Amino acid sequence: MTSTGIRLHAPAPGWNISADVVVVGSGVAGLTAALRCEAAGLRTVVVTKARLDDGSTRWAQGGIAAALGDGDTPEQHLDDTLVAGAGLCDEEAVRILVTEGPDAVRRLIETGAHFDESEEGGLELTREGGHHRRRIAHAGGDATGAEISRALVEAVRARGLRTVENALVLDLLTDAEGRTAGVTLHVMGEGQHDGVGAVHAPAVVLATGGMGQVFSATTNPSVSTGDGVALALRAGAEVSDLEFVQFHPTVLFLGADAEGQQPLVSEAVRGEGAHLVDGDGVRFMLGRHELAELAPRDIVAKGIMRRMQEQDVEHMFLDARHFGAEMWEHRFPTILAACRAHGIDPVTEPVPVAPAAHYASGGVRTDSHGRTTVPGLYACGEVACTGVHGANRLASNSLLEGLVYAERIVADITASRTDEALHARVPAPVERPERPAHPLLAPEARFAIQRIMTDGAGVLRSAASLERAADQLQRLHTEARDALDENGKTAEPGVDTWEATNLLCVARVLVAAALLREETRGCHWREDHADRDDAAWRRHIVVRLNPDRTLAVHTTDTADFPPTRQHHQEQ
Repeated sequence: MTSTGIRLHAPAPGWNISADVVVVGSGVAGLTAALRCEAAGLRTVVVTKARLDDGSTRWAQGGIAAALGDGDTPEQHLDDTLVAGAGLCDEEAVRILVTEGPDAVRRLIETGAHFDESEEGGLELTREGGHHRRRIAHAGGDATGAEISRALVEAVRARGLRTVENALVLDLLTDAEGRTAGVTLHVMGEGQHDGVGAVHAPAVVLATGGMGQVFSATTNPSVSTGDGVALALRAGAEVSDLEFVQFHPTVLFLGADAEGQQPLVSEAVRGEGAHLVDGDGVRFMLGRHELAELAPRDIVAKGIMRRMQEQDVEHMFLDARHFGAEMWEHRFPTILAACRAHGIDPVTEPVPVAPAAHYASGGVRTDSHGRTTVPGLYACGEVACTGVHGANRLASNSLLEGLVYAERIVADITASRTDEALHARVPAPVERPERPAHPLLAPEARFAIQRIMTDGAGVLRSAASLERAADQLQRLHTEARDALDENGKTAEPGVDTWEATNLLCVARVLVAAALLREETRGCHWREDHADRDDAAWRRHIVVRLNPDRTLAVHTTDTADFPPTRQHHQEQ
């Protein structure tokens, strides 16, 4: 593996700090990694795009899945995960998740997270789609992510970890041998640091979350612009399975033209007995799957979309009027408030819902220790592709994956260094090129990309729609490149232009993979290839960025990931 040499057009760093580890992101994965690094004696810096508690974790409603209940076992959790992943999970990665998960949750509780308890005093566990047992721990009814975020942020502040908030990470720094040497970043606003700077460190942990903002309507916050995946691609890392974008089936429908972050109606609502119905009150999921409304998310999303097509309507309904006011107020206060804020009262009327972009099952390819194909660069949480989720993430496995793989990354970092060497090497990064290697898009390109992706690569895809999307994205890419090549001009560096450029980068990869995968599997639904094809496609699509900014695409031989360590040994 060699670096692409591509970096975003940005001013030279005007300040720098040194560390043993820099963690980029402040969700469950990032803060868990940071706390464990600090406990291991590593000088740790946390960089986050907004405030510490502003990532995707705080929006997680349903809970965290682990075999913590009586009669439940990791093996049963594994089976449910493999079924949801539609033949593309890496079984070793899943086994790590389900066996190490229960203790990881207990350590989270020891850190200060408070989960809802039953009258007997144990964890109150609920059930969600794809799970055959009640194994979802939750907090505040439907505010699990907010409670986990609160506990981790408090722990980070109590231990005095160095943090840089309101900072957009730009690019990975590498040394002369191609190893990680830190990151460049831009701090927005005044504070201890301002403008473009650098954190020099021999280990970088990407925990930047998802890329839902590549679509017009998503449950993701506005900061989820694929920055980590784009950074990794420019650094020469491999990404995998980006075509598998999970569209959450039940997102509050605010109108066909609604854009940006949309309110989620948690899977747990169906887990407690809510029914999906059409405008006539008919439960259309009955007979489509043995679990009906509690089928895996891709099945439910497809069921909703098919019914919408059949009836030529823009949404379906979630009916939980039988819960009554007391249950809504106790179990789902966040969702109740969100619905009422938009003029809908779930206590007395069905809730209009439709699928929206929710979670990236793919991402930066890692091994079971979170190592990417770039030495010293790690990834965990939604930005990573560990092989756990396969073609479709099982509900509430995301928070658990962030916990488990963050801990494994820290174990690898500490195990690979002696105490003497721990603080000795602050690598010298290779000088940045004088001429910008990557043109920037104008801020308005963000909305063009979102429309292109929603129309061509949304829930329903086909060769025609994907080819149209690929052509439109290529036009944006070519126009920016030609402007730079002809007169050296590019859009003015800034958060809006960096985000738009990152979105275009990940959109091109997503569309290329979706166009190549000529089958329907998990949350990748091809209208023109309606069946799953294990003989041809029970394998992963892996993408790298070439130095000339073209994409190098190949498929793996099997459903298991090849090792990433071979790239480390080649250095």
